[in-house]
Amino acid sequence: MIFRELAIGGAYCIEPEELRDERGFFARTWCQQEFAARGLASQLDQCSISFNDRLGTLRGLHYQAPPHGEVKLVRCTAGAIYDVLVDVRPDSLTFRQWVAVELTGANRQLLYIPIGVAHGFLTLVDGTEVFYQMTGTYQAESARGLRWNDPAFGIEWPYEPVIIAGRDRQYPNFVV
Repeated sequence: MIFRELAIGGAYCIEPEELRDERGFFARTWCQQEFAARGLASQLDQCSISFNDRLGTLRGLHYQAPPHGEVKLVRCTAGAIYDVLVDVRPDSLTFRQWVAVELTGANRQLLYIPIGVAHGFLTLVDGTEVFYQMTGTYQAESARGLRWNDPAFGIEWPYEPVIIAGRDRQYPNFVV
């Protein structure tokens, strides 16, 4: 696996290294030892998928507040997404900064999202599926979110969402 550090501290884009032969290829997308050797979370407790019927579906921006913060490892298994991370850790050098990566079923890249970094995405095609692996388990009382168009972050989305959940649409402006 090739780990490429992103502009947000502790976040990585991970590219599987393909071992090709006449059958196709084989590649690892998770190795506890490789993650631990880089000081990254190396125990995953929960896996989930989201399937999105339509282009222009927005999910997020979500994170879990302490004491239930979680690391996420995210991969688009079918279709394509514009995936956005926003640093909401007040003590971070990259606080309030955002970064975006296009994840597709074809490029097979993954995002490693550290605790305290919000995550969301906009689907770029119909029929998009996203696979999540997380440390810890979801705790509703710790669920938090940021509004996708909050001026505090100035996120540049490729286009305005067509489908967005009411809760994601109604998050208040971010306040430090």
